[in-house]
Amino acid sequence: MAIDALWVWLIFVFAIGASIGSFLNVVIYRLPRDLSLVSPGSQCPGCHNHIRFYDNIPLFSWLLLRAKCRYCKIPISPRYFVIELLTAVVFVGLFVLYFKCGFISYFVSGPYSGLAAFIHGGWFIYLIHAILLSGLIAASAIDLELWLIPISICWLLTGVGIVAATVGVYVISPVSILTYELLPHASAGTGACAAGAGIGLILSMMLLLTGLLKGSYVTDQPVDINVKPMADDENYNHRVEILREVIFLLPIILFSVGAYYAVSVEPIKGWWLDISQLPVVKGFLGSVWGYFVGAGVVWATRILGTLGFGKEAMGLGDVHLMGAAGAIIGPVLVTVAFFVAPFFGLAWAVYQMFFKKTRQIPYGPFLSLALFAVMILHDGIYKYITEMFFR
Repeated sequence: MAIDALWVWLIFVFAIGASIGSFLNVVIYRLPRDLSLVSPGSQCPGCHNHIRFYDNIPLFSWLLLRAKCRYCKIPISPRYFVIELLTAVVFVGLFVLYFKCGFISYFVSGPYSGLAAFIHGGWFIYLIHAILLSGLIAASAIDLELWLIPISICWLLTGVGIVAATVGVYVISPVSILTYELLPHASAGTGACAAGAGIGLILSMMLLLTGLLKGSYVTDQPVDINVKPMADDENYNHRVEILREVIFLLPIILFSVGAYYAVSVEPIKGWWLDISQLPVVKGFLGSVWGYFVGAGVVWATRILGTLGFGKEAMGLGDVHLMGAAGAIIGPVLVTVAFFVAPFFGLAWAVYQMFFKKTRQIPYGPFLSLALFAVMILHDGIYKYITEMFFR
């Protein structure tokens, strides 16, 4: 990669990242408040004057306006500048790590390397991972401020992951995807589990929507985003509420296990092997399985923790967030990330315990940091697992 070309790309990626960060600021403020992301246009929350385009340039406008509204002089939160800068730096960092430093071996040892790898399919992996990181930045910022993770962000990321794994075989060769673990993919067995779990999820959702199954932590009171949730809320019997979630999960588990054994019987076995290992189907089912594994490891912890301590352990937002991440990076990396996250959250938890007198922490940011770490350490993790279990 020529140094001149590299700098042009880095400047371009930085500008794109800052612009995405500007949009993420809109998402962070409006989404949890049930406001439209597109209408009205950007306006000052104090005087409600429309913000002109020259006052809405990522990074520069905040600095030129000295963090104050041009009209009413109300302070503009530094969060806007921080999110724009963070997103830009993350986009550039990801680009450098992938296509300059070669943290994913496909981009250095595959048919192309460096900028050539980006042009010949690497852009697809970069795009998907950049979308995931953007979603994680938005979800983490909202979780830090309001202690909630909007499920719509998780649904969007899940959809991106499933579509990417399905159509990715038309962008990058299926052999390269399997060899370098670029996208989720399923074996015949895990594919059957994914399909069964999907059918079980549809059934559980139908039971929930028809009222035959009652949801957990249901309340008639409107949610106040200005009031942080309390894990020891005495309005709920937490063990009873979590058992409702266990009942919700039962069809998913039973259908998943049943499908696994069903495809081991002839003549279904041969038919399923032919169908499930088609590259498109293999990718689709791999992403779906990544979703269920990512959500499952967090949900299992939530259930066991709540049953054991009698207080709500972890939030359902964390469940959906890790499910979405699993749909994009696959079941292996998302599971590793779950066990890495506590190391990121330990210092914050100690600070909260001693200075804030609470044991609760918004866990989304630490899950996000762990997910970013395993994405960067992609090759090393797969190499370690391969040597441990398959040598």
